[in-house]
Amino acid sequence: MTDVLIAGGAVMGASVAFWLKRLDPTLSVTVIEPDPGYATSSTALSAAGIRSQFTNAVNIEISRFGIDFIRDFARYTGPEGGVPDLGLRENGYLFLASTETGAATLESLAELQRSLGAGTEVLDPAGLGARFPWMSLDGISAGSFGPRDEGFFDNMGLLAGLKNAARAAGAVWLRDRVTAFERGDGPITAALLEQGGRREAQVFVNCAGPRCAALMRSVGLNLPVEPRKRTVFVVDAPKARHPDAPLIVDPTGIWFRPEHGQWLAATVPATDGPCAEDDFDPDHALWEDAVWPALYTRAEGFAEARVTRMWAGHYAFNTLDQNAILGRNPQAPNLYHANGFSGHGLQQAPAVGRGIAEQIVHGDWVTLDLSSLGVQRVLDGQPFAEAAIV
Repeated sequence: MTDVLIAGGAVMGASVAFWLKRLDPTLSVTVIEPDPGYATSSTALSAAGIRSQFTNAVNIEISRFGIDFIRDFARYTGPEGGVPDLGLRENGYLFLASTETGAATLESLAELQRSLGAGTEVLDPAGLGARFPWMSLDGISAGSFGPRDEGFFDNMGLLAGLKNAARAAGAVWLRDRVTAFERGDGPITAALLEQGGRREAQVFVNCAGPRCAALMRSVGLNLPVEPRKRTVFVVDAPKARHPDAPLIVDPTGIWFRPEHGQWLAATVPATDGPCAEDDFDPDHALWEDAVWPALYTRAEGFAEARVTRMWAGHYAFNTLDQNAILGRNPQAPNLYHANGFSGHGLQQAPAVGRGIAEQIVHGDWVTLDLSSLGVQRVLDGQPFAEAAIV
């Protein structure tokens, strides 16, 4: 018997464990993780960015804490974390708009973001050209740029530091897979493991990423979350060396950013939908069909670009509203969720882990009110949409 059992030990499970042991060192915490090398984890296969440019206030506030946590990581995790620095590069994010309506939307969102502490600037084509002279701005009406508190960092360093610190405080990681929950009249009574049989606990936390919905179906509950495949291309373009470039989100749907003298680039497939849980085969055709034409159009130097590597990872895609599903489940009151992040889970892990731990230890959200991302909206079928999904 353990006090808290966490299904999934990548960055979200590690963050919950870290904060639980920080808030109440007496709690026994067990984390069940099937892939300790994280070869197919969304954490490891992410593009490792953080931004304040979201479309609702709670996600902006989550990012505001996240950037401070990442910047001051060693202070939070201590020497036990073993990761002195996450190599944050504050290159920013740049969202481009191609219509006047889109430009007005960027202006409105920038006001919201700035009111919560972000540094978002909206630039017209002349301003964009002055700051990014290597970009082609044909058809662009405006761009929303975060000159500070946005950028890229060491994703696996974040996971390792949280995990190391949690384990040093007494949290236990077990290599196994939670295949199902067991439920009585209301609460969850046990987790069923692939190798280790039945594990009882007082509290259960679903941090199973793209597989979170399968766990819920095992006890007759539903989450609108499914795995969706995203292929990321590593691109060498010798004539397009711009190491200080931001992550650029193009109106065509592609994004691209610099990475160690090369570029990362990706897009959403035109026929986006659920994929098999074991499908990690990159979609090669996306390069010729969508990504390369958009790169060639948007920036100088991509005429001779070539793909040096590619990989595919999974989004835990929330089909209801593309927002996280967080906190206590009213249908099973000892079950907590950190699910459905739709691609922004890595950057939200520090604040979400703290919030889930606060709910477990204190009975409610404390530092940030995350109730708008709670489970009840899912049960009610009431979307709380996040439009800025990259």
